[in-house]
Amino acid sequence: MANMYDIVIVGGGPGGYSAALYAARAGLHAVVLEKQRIGGQAVQSENIENYPGFDAGIDGLSLSEKMQRGAERFGAEMVTDEVCRVRLMQPVKIIEGAKQTYRAPAVILATGAPPKKLGVQGEEEMLGRGVHYYAACRSMMYKRKTVAVIGDGEQAAEAAMLLSRIAKRVCLVHRGIRMQINPAYMNKLKMMGNIERYAGSRILAFLHTNWVSSIRIREERDGEIWNLPCDGAFICLGGVPETGLFRGQVALDEQGYILANETTITNLTGVFAAGDVRTKLLRGILTAAADGAVAAQQAERYIVESI
Repeated sequence: MANMYDIVIVGGGPGGYSAALYAARAGLHAVVLEKQRIGGQAVQSENIENYPGFDAGIDGLSLSEKMQRGAERFGAEMVTDEVCRVRLMQPVKIIEGAKQTYRAPAVILATGAPPKKLGVQGEEEMLGRGVHYYAACRSMMYKRKTVAVIGDGEQAAEAAMLLSRIAKRVCLVHRGIRMQINPAYMNKLKMMGNIERYAGSRILAFLHTNWVSSIRIREERDGEIWNLPCDGAFICLGGVPETGLFRGQVALDEQGYILANETTITNLTGVFAAGDVRTKLLRGILTAAADGAVAAQQAERYIVESI
C-alpha cells in the first residue's frame, strides 16, 4: 500500500523528533509530518538554557536541526506536509495531508500547544528580545533586573514567584481585579516583597528600540494610560493546543488538551500523544522529548502485541 508506515508522527517538534529517533532505532518505519518548518515552536527560541548537555545554551534552530539529523540517521523520514484530515478510529489510521495520504497502524500526535498571545503592538517583533512566554526557560536573563509578568492565572502566579527569586523587581500585570488562582498561591504572592501587582490593567503595547524598555498600560477603571519601565516581559496566558483535527475522535479535556497520562496512551488504540499537546504538569522542550521516547516505546509495544 502506498505511503504505508509503521508509525506516523504528526508534529515536527522535540516530541516528534524524539519519537522518530526511538521508533527508527527500534527498526520501525516512521515518518514525521510538519506543516510549516521542521522544529516546531522550539526554533523560535534564540537561546535555550535548560536543556541538558549544552552548558552554554543553544539556540532553538540548532537544537532542532540536531534532533532532526539524529532521527534521520536511523532512517526516520521527515516530510513537510499540512495534515488536513485524520481517521484514527480504525485499525489502519489514515492521515490525509495537503500533498498526499499516509497510513499506519500507530500514530503519535505531537502537534504542540502554542502560547496564547496578547496581539498587541511590539509583541511579535520583540519575541526573544524582551518578550517571552516561558519563564522557566528565560528567567536567568533577568537576574537583578525588573521584569513584568502578564496574566491572571496560575501560570502567571508561578512565573512571578519563580522570577521573584531571581529578578530585582517583578511587576505582575492582570486585567481583572482578582486573579483566578488558588488562595494559597495568592498568600505566597503577598509574601514576596519584590512582587508588585497591577490589577485591572490592560496591555496596549511593548515599547522598544532593539529590546523591550517598557510596556504601555491602560487602567480599566479610569482609562488612564501610562508606561511601566521594565527590562523584559513574560506573557503567561496559557496555551492553545492544536487538536482541532482530532476533536470527536481523541478524548480532550475542557481546554482542548489530549487526555493522556505519562504513558502517552489516549482513548484510541494505536494512538499516542506526546509533548505540550497532552495533559501534563510541565510543558517544555525537555518534557516533550521525554514524551516522544515513551510514545515510541508504547507504539512499538502495541505493534508487536496487536498486529
